[in-house]
Amino acid sequence: MSIDEKTTTRVPAVERAGDALTRLLDRLPRPLRRLLPRELVGFAILGWFTFLVDLAILASLRAWTALPLPVAVTIAYLLAFGLNFILNRTLNFRSHAPIAGQAVRWAVVIVADYGLTLGVTTGLTALGVDFRLARLLAGACVAVFTYTASRWWVFREKSPAQS
Repeated sequence: MSIDEKTTTRVPAVERAGDALTRLLDRLPRPLRRLLPRELVGFAILGWFTFLVDLAILASLRAWTALPLPVAVTIAYLLAFGLNFILNRTLNFRSHAPIAGQAVRWAVVIVADYGLTLGVTTGLTALGVDFRLARLLAGACVAVFTYTASRWWVFREKSPAQS
């Protein structure tokens, strides 16, 4: 074995995928690169991807099963959020913390997301806002809440003093 082979470290595929996920940030203007954390860019990309997965699962369930719409929506939502948890944990936040605690915190975030979505959508609609715009605004609120909860609660880095 040569010296080069001994000193060369291979970057694991998960880290390469995570780097590719956030590489878009490198193409943004410098002021934006300073403002936006890498995890936010990855979170947004994974969020859009899993939203598309959610829609695909929902469409498939509606086309190939006789499940009532609320059941199909719930199944698609839970599967997509499960996928989102796994992708964010491994690719975006690159967490190595025990998964059990993170999964419980993620479940709390999902329940809060649902309540926030329902509350903002129905509240704005009651105030006279078109339901489509109300739903989009609720989605924006949920995105901000979920990212914040993910970064600083679900996948938080513990300091050495907390270990």
